[in-house]
Amino acid sequence: MNANHDPARPLTLIRLSQDGVTASIEREVAVECPVAIEVDGFGYAVMMMTPERLEDFATGFLLTERLVDAPGDILGIEPFAAESGWIVRVTLAEHLRGRMQDRVRHRTSDTSCGLCGLSGLEQIARPVTGRPPAPEVNAETLFATLGALRTHQPLNARTGAVHAAIACDAAGKIVAAAEDVGRHNALDKLVGTLARDTVWRPDFILVTSRISYEMVDKALVAGVGLLVGISAPTSLAIDHAREHGLTLIALARPDAMLVAHDPHGRFA
Repeated sequence: MNANHDPARPLTLIRLSQDGVTASIEREVAVECPVAIEVDGFGYAVMMMTPERLEDFATGFLLTERLVDAPGDILGIEPFAAESGWIVRVTLAEHLRGRMQDRVRHRTSDTSCGLCGLSGLEQIARPVTGRPPAPEVNAETLFATLGALRTHQPLNARTGAVHAAIACDAAGKIVAAAEDVGRHNALDKLVGTLARDTVWRPDFILVTSRISYEMVDKALVAGVGLLVGISAPTSLAIDHAREHGLTLIALARPDAMLVAHDPHGRFA
């Protein structure tokens, strides 16, 4: 069973208007809580996140952390509710357990950062297998996909407080989506969903956040040819995309977008 409960809860808040009038209102608020990841009995990370689709998240997280090479390397994922949050216990194949000796860390990340707490700068550069394919999508399709984005963000429609990561085919059809209060967590959930579906691979991924180094790195693990973000990229994100041949588009809005890297000349 994929661990899941209502990712939003109603709260009573006070609405203050410009004319000084106050009113009590009911509003749904996105649930955020600590989710501890335990790998082979070791505490590996504590993520502040939306506690749903935890099996998808754990799969994507382990892949993007390079603790596993494929979903089949994970022998078991067991999420369960604890008094103050959730615990996800993961068991790896025997031949991968040595990686934990190199990567074990204990961290709490209130930004859901994929690099916080690494013991040395040399650990930032992690292996990327292969080159991403050339995307088949065109600019017209990207603009149309942006127009359909909101319909695939049900939790954000309820709360206005979560990010989304969305997988699309070359025709711009949205075929998979994930939401979370953390942008990295949303993308890990999507990566996990895609990894567990061994038949279909998307043409591109669209994220509703800025594009950082970690977001590019996770897209490379997902094996897509194009990453699109509605906010700005960082310098290291562009460098990482250029080094590994990922097409990168940022500041994607209904009227314009910024091509940060286009190695295949699709958008020239």
